[in-house]
Amino acid sequence: MLKIMPIKNTVSSQTGAPPKALILAIKKLLRPLVRLLLSFQITLPFLVEILKEVYVDVAEKDFPLDNKKQTDTRISMLTGVHRKDTKRLRHQEAEEENYPETVSIGVQLVTKWMTDPDFLDKDGKPRRLALKENSSDSSPDFEQLVQSVCKQDMRARVILDEWMRLGIASLVDDQWVSLDTEGFIPNKGIDEKAFYLGMNISDHLEAINHNLLTDTPPFLERCVYYSGLSDRSIQVLEDQAKEKGMAVLQDLNKKAMKLQKTDQKHFTTTQDQTADTSTPHRMNFGLYFFSQPEESDDERA
Repeated sequence: MLKIMPIKNTVSSQTGAPPKALILAIKKLLRPLVRLLLSFQITLPFLVEILKEVYVDVAEKDFPLDNKKQTDTRISMLTGVHRKDTKRLRHQEAEEENYPETVSIGVQLVTKWMTDPDFLDKDGKPRRLALKENSSDSSPDFEQLVQSVCKQDMRARVILDEWMRLGIASLVDDQWVSLDTEGFIPNKGIDEKAFYLGMNISDHLEAINHNLLTDTPPFLERCVYYSGLSDRSIQVLEDQAKEKGMAVLQDLNKKAMKLQKTDQKHFTTTQDQTADTSTPHRMNFGLYFFSQPEESDDERA
C-alpha cells in the first residue's frame, strides 16, 4: 500500500492552493471520465455520493495519525465531507465489490492458454484446441484447459458460449476452439470492460501517485507522443505498437508465470521448513495506443 508522506512546496504559501499544474492535470484526466459517466447517465449527484464514500475510506485507511484512533470529526475536517455523512459512511455495512466470476476465471484461462507449453504451437503461440477429447489428437483439449483452472466448478461449454458472445474465441467446424490473438480483450460485455477499466487505470494512477508523492525509485511510466501525423502514419504506428506490444506482454506473461510457480513454493509452510518471510506482491504492466484528430485553433480557444 502506498504510504502517504507530506511533500514540501505542494501548496502555495501565498494562496494556500495546490499547484496549478496539478489542477490542470486533474481537469484533463477528468474530461474522458466525465464523458464516460454521462454516457451511462451517471449524474453529478450520483458521483458526489460515490466520492464521499471514497474520500472517507481513503482518509481512514491511508491518512492515520500515529497512535491515535480515527474519529468522524478528524476525517470530516481532512476530507471536507460533512460530519453527518462521514459518520454514516464509516458505520454502514460494506458492499460486496466483486466482479462476476466469469471475468476472473477468463483472465486465468487466457493466461494459461497463452503461456503453458501444453497449449502452445511450435511457434509459441496459442494453438487451436479440440473442444472435447479427440482420439486423433492426444494434445490437451479445451475441456482440459477449463478443468485445470476451474476444476469441477464450471462447464467448458458455458465458458465457450460466453467467450463466443464476447468475441474472445470462436468455434471452428463445431469441434475446434480458436483464441483471438489479441487475448482477453472483449468486443462486447460491460462487466468485462469495466473490470479492466477499474484495474488498469487504478494501477496506472497508483504508479503516478508513487512517483509524485515519494522519494523512492519511481515506477516505470513512459509514453511516446507525436502530433502532426497523417492517417496513414497513424495506422503504421498503431500496427507496430500492437505487434511489438503484444510480443512484450506475452514474453513478460510467460516469465511471470514461471516465477510465480517458483515463488509459491517459498511461500508455502511445511513441517520441515518455514515459509518465505518476504511479502507476496502483485504487479501490473500494461500498454495502450490512442489517436484522434487534432483540435483546431478555434476549438482550443
